[in-house]
Amino acid sequence: MKTQKIGFIGAGNMASSLISGLIASGHTAQQIWVADLDADKLAHLAANLNINVATNNDDLIANVNVVVLAVKPQNIAEVVQNSKKFFKESDALVVSIAAGINQSSLSMWLGSDKAIVRCMPNTPSLVQTGATGIHANNFVTPEQRDLAENIMRSVGVSIWVENEGELDAVTAISGSGPAYFFLLMEAMEASALELGLSQHTARLLIEQTALGAAKMALEAKQSPSELRACVTSPGGTTEHAIKSFENNNFTDIVKQALKSASDRSVELSKELGAH
Repeated sequence: MKTQKIGFIGAGNMASSLISGLIASGHTAQQIWVADLDADKLAHLAANLNINVATNNDDLIANVNVVVLAVKPQNIAEVVQNSKKFFKESDALVVSIAAGINQSSLSMWLGSDKAIVRCMPNTPSLVQTGATGIHANNFVTPEQRDLAENIMRSVGVSIWVENEGELDAVTAISGSGPAYFFLLMEAMEASALELGLSQHTARLLIEQTALGAAKMALEAKQSPSELRACVTSPGGTTEHAIKSFENNNFTDIVKQALKSASDRSVELSKELGAH
């Protein structure tokens, strides 16, 4: 699998993170290609990671086993259609990390028999702690599934979903999820300042607490509900805080927010996709 040539169209932060993750996990730099309109980005990646750079997308497509579409969603139709001839002639797997672009649109642009894997990564992938939802169409072989998963797991965990529609829920949960935790951290920091802590002290305590809670949730056998109960002593400070959250309909607020994000993901697929 590590002998497969992997090409990235787009050299932004997510592509750079995936490339770094692949090299760290054992892929050789000489098996990785990248193409981008920004010559400075290409020069930076070539100098720092010793990967191959392509002067245009067509050359890249013709020389790799996997093409990762890592361009902005609003640009993906133009990028794909400009190289449609080369995509048609290539048997390379196409992996899309463009949010809001569904497989139906990609198939219309690339060809109805093209092997396509659609991924929904999140921003913690930039620090190799990402969570990615993945879905493959019926033309993807078992070997290609393994390769796509291998690419995305280089920056975190990857979860396959059976139905592409589930990626809208993935978008709402993990794609947008980091912002929800940042919002909570932001609110906690503001409250900590009012309670008399310095910003430095408050921020460090909140960040380490968030890290510790996530680590416990990942490693413990208990559910989040059980872990919460372990921290919540009857009549104690935590119980009072939890009751305040519950009295203000915390669970309903979260449900409404995630449904809104999922609905918007569906809307974006219609807005950005093929018409």
